[in-house]
Amino acid sequence: MNKKRYGLWAGFIVLCFVLGGGLYWGYYASHQSKKPAVRKPLSMLNQPRPDFTLSDIRNKPHDIRQWDGKVILLNFWATWCPPCRHEMPAMERLYQHFRDKGFVVLAVNQWEDPDLVFAYTGELNVFPSFPILFDPQSTVSQDYGVKGLPTSFVIDRDGRLVYRAIGGRDFDHPEILQRIGDLLAESP
Repeated sequence: MNKKRYGLWAGFIVLCFVLGGGLYWGYYASHQSKKPAVRKPLSMLNQPRPDFTLSDIRNKPHDIRQWDGKVILLNFWATWCPPCRHEMPAMERLYQHFRDKGFVVLAVNQWEDPDLVFAYTGELNVFPSFPILFDPQSTVSQDYGVKGLPTSFVIDRDGRLVYRAIGGRDFDHPEILQRIGDLLAESP
């Protein structure tokens, strides 16, 4: 009798797990296609962008003024920073989405050696096709008031800092895509 009762309870518990798991999976699957609201919204700014010239991995100098008239996502990052590592693929997707519409991503690495950064980017599923620039003394990040990594700025076509993001973001989130799209729609 005890074995029979034990078997019934064990069957009941297994059934509860199966039904509960099915309900959870159904809820989870139905909500995956809808991205939740951005957890950390972009802060609004309205100030001129500090100009700079930094070199890329091949030691070629890039002056930010060469992208005047474009919308720029300027990202300060490092390979040792987990949120920085997480957002890099999303920045590439964002760049691919808008690159033909006058959009540029500039990833400014802090303090690290180009060989280390090259090795890191080789580990990514998608190699970044936007410029990676180096700020070895962190002078440009100081000019932008960066206090922690990652920190990103969105610069409008007129060279004004319009948004700041402190901490990691899913830069391909629909809300961010909308804001970038709105800036790109404005005439230069």
